[in-house]
Amino acid sequence: MARNKGPKLGLGKVLLRVFVFFFVSILCGVLISGFVVPVVAFTSTTVGGSIGFYQSLPSQLDVDSPSLSSTVVTADGQHIATFFAENRVKVPLEEMSPFIREAIVAMEDSRFYEHPGVDAQGIMRALSSNLTKGTRQGASTLTQQYVTNVLNESRLSEGRPEDVVLSGEKTMGDKLREIKLALELEKRFTKEQILEGYLNIVFFNRNAYGIEAASRYFFSTSAKELTLPQAALLAGLVNGPSIYDPTAAPEAALIRRNLVLDRMLEQGKITAVDHGVAAATPIELNITPSLQGCAGASIATYFCDYVSHLILNNEAYGSTVQERERLLYRGGLTITTTLDSRLQAVAQQQVDSSAGANPDKWGAALTTVQPGTGKILAMAQNTVFVPQDGKYDTQLNFNVDAKDENGYDLNGAGGFQPGSTMKPFIYAEWLNEGKNPTAVVDASRRVYPVGFPWRSSCGRVLGGYSSAQKAQNLGADDDLQNNDVGYYRPMPINYGLYNSINTATFATAAQLDFCGIQRMVDTVGLHSGLDNAPVNMHQIGNLLGSIGVAPLVLASAYATFANDGTYCKPIAITGISDSQGREYQTQTPECREAVKPAVARGVNAVLQDVMKVGSGVWIEPKVHTRVPVAAKTGTSNNNGATWVAGYTTALATASFFGDTTAGQQRAGQNVTINGKFYKSLDGYMIAGPQWANYMMEATALYPSGPFAAPAPPPPPAPAATVPAVPRLTGR
Repeated sequence: MARNKGPKLGLGKVLLRVFVFFFVSILCGVLISGFVVPVVAFTSTTVGGSIGFYQSLPSQLDVDSPSLSSTVVTADGQHIATFFAENRVKVPLEEMSPFIREAIVAMEDSRFYEHPGVDAQGIMRALSSNLTKGTRQGASTLTQQYVTNVLNESRLSEGRPEDVVLSGEKTMGDKLREIKLALELEKRFTKEQILEGYLNIVFFNRNAYGIEAASRYFFSTSAKELTLPQAALLAGLVNGPSIYDPTAAPEAALIRRNLVLDRMLEQGKITAVDHGVAAATPIELNITPSLQGCAGASIATYFCDYVSHLILNNEAYGSTVQERERLLYRGGLTITTTLDSRLQAVAQQQVDSSAGANPDKWGAALTTVQPGTGKILAMAQNTVFVPQDGKYDTQLNFNVDAKDENGYDLNGAGGFQPGSTMKPFIYAEWLNEGKNPTAVVDASRRVYPVGFPWRSSCGRVLGGYSSAQKAQNLGADDDLQNNDVGYYRPMPINYGLYNSINTATFATAAQLDFCGIQRMVDTVGLHSGLDNAPVNMHQIGNLLGSIGVAPLVLASAYATFANDGTYCKPIAITGISDSQGREYQTQTPECREAVKPAVARGVNAVLQDVMKVGSGVWIEPKVHTRVPVAAKTGTSNNNGATWVAGYTTALATASFFGDTTAGQQRAGQNVTINGKFYKSLDGYMIAGPQWANYMMEATALYPSGPFAAPAPPPPPAPAATVPAVPRLTGR
């Protein structure tokens, strides 16, 4: 006779187990029948207290949708990123393979369709096994497991992870609560609804919650397409996700999978042939890592980061940051953005090619907005969000402000000196005051001494300009510089603009009201990229762009000219909905008339000449030969920030190349970029081709027409003859 290998028990332990056996047997019968009756044999305080405790338990379970992943997509439906606290995608039961439905029932609760939520036979069988064999066999039904998952999910969603109760940690009170809620749950929901809820909530792996996420993670397929061996593997996993993890313990996973197949065969859910084929199939994983948030974005990493900050900063999505984070990471949102994946791909390719391997960490950035709507269609930069060997890594977004208008963080770099891209706004004020676009100004003047009679009708005090100190009070000995010799002379104002002559800009401003210049800059949305403060145009150095401005802000300002003078605030999100179909507040176009149409058309006319005969003449390819374009080059005082900002009637794009390191003080002089030496960087050199190559492809996707013709100018004053001077470089 074989020896009994079970544990030897003392008399006291045997009696205790017998007591528990009878108590739970009676209690189980009581619960299932729905009545609590006196039990003469067990009128002890323990039994009475347990029954009283049971009666006091809540019978209603709030079965809210479990924590679901949120997805960010482009306007054309391409995936950008997924946010989750638990990687879960909810799917209806009919979107799950019948194999997984049968496998999970066969392995976890074979009497699922027969019991009312609690299985008396299962409890008695488990107790018998535990008492006679010394095992620890459980008896929770699928419904009870679902209750436990719902309760734990609620605790996690409320930020109470310490209150999560694992199966091996349940007290008698926990079990009683679970039993009562399971019984009540079965009265409210069908078996199919419970099974669907269970399969959507159950934990498979730290990368996969619910059957859809598990299918995608382990097999790169959907729950609907699971094969029999795949379904059996996942069904076996839920009982011990770490023990049967096929990536870490393939042998244990295989044994467990085949056990599931055996159970399915025993219960008549599959044929012997199906069982044999499935059991002989090796485990074939196709892992798709579940990448979290913008760090795992498939495209447009920094745009994704911008979108996430817009949500986390907005009280429309929750009164506290914690509530907003919960919605983003657990709310199952579908966030539809304005991004065009086609433009984004082109933009990314251009910024990546601008600097090559880039060991010196020069930054390239490009943003496109749509005139008339403010929609951000592309946003790219030449860095990586997560450190990689040989790559320039940063989490700062070069294209956006450091903070929004309310002081909330946007994770932006804070802008870069726009240089001569500020000049069109001074010219716009010239036209706004009714002056002749071809009037001659004295660009020979290089000194504006302290006390020069600048005009400010609003009484603000003006600060001076110093070429040496950039924005200090102007002294009599300060000498305003142009980029090229031969331009210190009288010239038409439009000629001075498209050739980007600094002395012409100062001569223009000398005849304007600085309060008008300030209003012009403010109305097109220009502001400091660091703190969102207005660009103070009463500080004379800002005529040449000494305050950092973000590419997104500059592109939106230029879009005002493209849109016949109507400014539209940039927007990134057009739709947010959750799995229940609830719609959330999103951004809608906020547009206003900022510049008179006649003024915008006058600016457009001059900026078209920039690419034809002005500071952008050396830029290749020649976009203006394909479609009408208007643009302006820009270079900071030390050549460390270079730009081209330009537009068609359909697209406005700001292209930047320069120093993006902390402090942004590095000079773009005597530098080698992408294997080429530059004595001094200029807007037309790198930022220019980056803009032009991008716009050549972008304009094919967004057709545009000619700009509206400007009104006839007033009769010009007698003008001095402008001698022909060969154009040497841009600015």
